[in-house]
Amino acid sequence: MIKKFIRSILGKNKKDAAANATEPTVLGQKQHGIDLQLVSPNAIRVTQTLQQAGFKAFIVGGAVRDLLLAVKPKDFDVATNATPEQVKQLFRRAFIIGRRFQIVHVMFGQELIEVTTFRGSSVDTAQKDEHGRVLRDNTFGEQHEDAVRRDFTINAMYYDPAAQTVLDYHGGIADIRAKTLRIIGVPEERYREDPVRMLRVVRFAAKLKFSIDAATGAPIAVMAPLINNVPAARVFDEMLKLLMSGHALACLQQLRKQGLHHGLLPLLDVVLEQPLGEKFVSLALANTDSRIKQGKTVSPGFLFASLLWHQVLEKWRAYQAAGEYPIPALHLAADDVLNAQTEKLALQRKIASDMRDIWAMQPRFERRTGKAPYKLLEHLRLRAGFDFLLLRCASGELDSELGEWWTDFMEGDASQREALLARKPALSSPGPAGSASSPSTGPVKKRKRRGGRNRSGRSGAGDGPADMS
Repeated sequence: MIKKFIRSILGKNKKDAAANATEPTVLGQKQHGIDLQLVSPNAIRVTQTLQQAGFKAFIVGGAVRDLLLAVKPKDFDVATNATPEQVKQLFRRAFIIGRRFQIVHVMFGQELIEVTTFRGSSVDTAQKDEHGRVLRDNTFGEQHEDAVRRDFTINAMYYDPAAQTVLDYHGGIADIRAKTLRIIGVPEERYREDPVRMLRVVRFAAKLKFSIDAATGAPIAVMAPLINNVPAARVFDEMLKLLMSGHALACLQQLRKQGLHHGLLPLLDVVLEQPLGEKFVSLALANTDSRIKQGKTVSPGFLFASLLWHQVLEKWRAYQAAGEYPIPALHLAADDVLNAQTEKLALQRKIASDMRDIWAMQPRFERRTGKAPYKLLEHLRLRAGFDFLLLRCASGELDSELGEWWTDFMEGDASQREALLARKPALSSPGPAGSASSPSTGPVKKRKRRGGRNRSGRSGAGDGPADMS
């Protein structure tokens, strides 16, 4: 018992010492092994310009972490002791942004380098809400204070491309080698300051395939409701990063494991417990991950349409069972689901519009006579809607014959298309009992003749759909 008490005291002192470290471990090029060819020339230019003006300047955060893992970073951030105004004066295209903490965006063509001033440690005097979340904090400080303010040890290292040295204040190198994700400081306090850090724990653990330090993961289940106090737009941004990380499926599984999915995507846990729902979502996320790893574009609208489809499907069935026509029933179901999500995730109007288009096209794929298929070929979201249809077929929700027919129709020439139209379509197998994917089944059958004159397609807006096949 006494030994256990001594170990706990020593462990606490070790954590406190790490949190208050003022002298970093300095690693040379031979020790850290960073390949300078992986570093953005514009990031080097920013650090050099600041250093030549008499300021300290380092590449920081996730870029250093990725460089240490021999991965080319997508984005580069720079930290300096220059104030935002001083940074702005040194670059022609520089813009100060941010309310919670001011940062500078330095533009080089399409590349953006984010420059932050070293943050001070006076969090106690920062403006907070009643739950302890920091609302505004423009306190600047020393480099070691800035290191304390960063979230995880693996993101608290500073790389100087000129000297080719890495400054490590909190054992980030050791944690990278041990593949461990560890928060800096007391986890409960850090999560109260910014509850989004709990989502970042999930994203980094899934993306990097790191284990979560026991002390870092322990409070998450209890403190998860604090995410409800974060502005919806910020939660949406973090969820989008999570889902577009190239490890969306692993992230979603980690969200559920940590109990963080409640409220972010309502009823998603219920969907994932249903065989067809789980298969559909898993296929959609695996498809997304595959495209990102291949360097292909991904439509956020398609991704969220996939995640929320089975909620739409359930409500679509309910509206039809109540006597509503199939097409209006689908639009009502979409309205219900999108309205429920707006409060939680602040879905952007463009993304919500893309989701509606993808959902609204689904009944139109079942109309394989006359001019209807040709009209659908003109839809701006055709490719996204078609790929969504293929996911429904692959998951077992629809008969695969429907997907095969449309594949042949889209790839065929004029004579082949006419032959397909002349062929009597096989009856769709709707998958689950009472599926709304076959609107003509059940009591709605009598009304299909009238309902068939409703146009389910919505005109597309913006650029063309992303190919999700």
